[in-house]
Amino acid sequence: MRSTCALYIDTGYLLASVATRVTGTSLRSGINVDYAALIRSLVAAAEARCGLPILRVHWYDSARDGVADRQQERIGELPKVKLRLGRFGVNGEQKGVDLRIGLDLVAHARNGASDVFFLVSGDDDLTEAVEEAQMHGVQVVVLGVPNSAGRPHGVSRHLIRAADDLDTIDGACVDVAVVKVDRPAPPAPPALTAPPAAPVPTVESPRPAVRTPLDLAGRQRIQEPPRPQSVPVYSVSSGAPAQAPPEYIDTDTDVPSEQDRVIDDVVARVLASFRESATADELLDLRRARPYIPPAIDRALLLDASEATEKYDLDEGIRYRLRSRFWEIHVAR
Repeated sequence: MRSTCALYIDTGYLLASVATRVTGTSLRSGINVDYAALIRSLVAAAEARCGLPILRVHWYDSARDGVADRQQERIGELPKVKLRLGRFGVNGEQKGVDLRIGLDLVAHARNGASDVFFLVSGDDDLTEAVEEAQMHGVQVVVLGVPNSAGRPHGVSRHLIRAADDLDTIDGACVDVAVVKVDRPAPPAPPALTAPPAAPVPTVESPRPAVRTPLDLAGRQRIQEPPRPQSVPVYSVSSGAPAQAPPEYIDTDTDVPSEQDRVIDDVVARVLASFRESATADELLDLRRARPYIPPAIDRALLLDASEATEKYDLDEGIRYRLRSRFWEIHVAR
């Protein structure tokens, strides 16, 4: 049997990475993708890297109830492309995709399907599957998507150490196949035909004087209200209020930390990408959904924050801060 190579593409990683390259955030709705052109670029990169013809492209994605949508069906009909589907969890996250990739890597290596496997993913959870596949005599090369600086985007260090090599696809090919969605701003609401009625004045009842401590100069000090022991934040799955433990509450609001600045930058970029690509109805739906954060936006917030903070697993404090700042910044703008 002749020597070949094979591609194993984690679609979640691929689309998040190309979106980040084009828009600055991993939000998928901010891009339009020519999937046929993008897959051709990946095949060309793999064949040029190893000098072997492609045997097959394995395309791993999630689908509602594991049933392909129209776009996924069209991808599965492309030459030499094998569609492999997981499903969505209750929070919109991928379920079963990593497991399918890992099982296929090991099974195909054991059966000698190809000599070189190219893995388009950055997921730390695939490290053990890569090492197991290598034990059956195949090379496993991680093929990353270059960011704006030309470095592979979002690849776990454990995965890099386990793989035989790390390479990137041509950034120019990505830029041809992936374009930013840019919708015109919605029209401003019409002006009111009549001025609003003047508010009815109210008379406040006198309040009893409150004795407050004096400072060294004899002036009254302003007493701040006691800080609550917990602050409500909202579940991405149900929108129900949850509670952040006191240790996750920033007690020094006047001096933002470096982590606060990173989180605010991530939130601002995701919001900007969403607003530039969303329709007027989608913008209205987001406002109506408050305090619920749509799964696609929540997923982009977590991915971008993980990349910005260089933390593969975000702790609860960062997750809480991301979600609370999302609504604070959204309302402020």
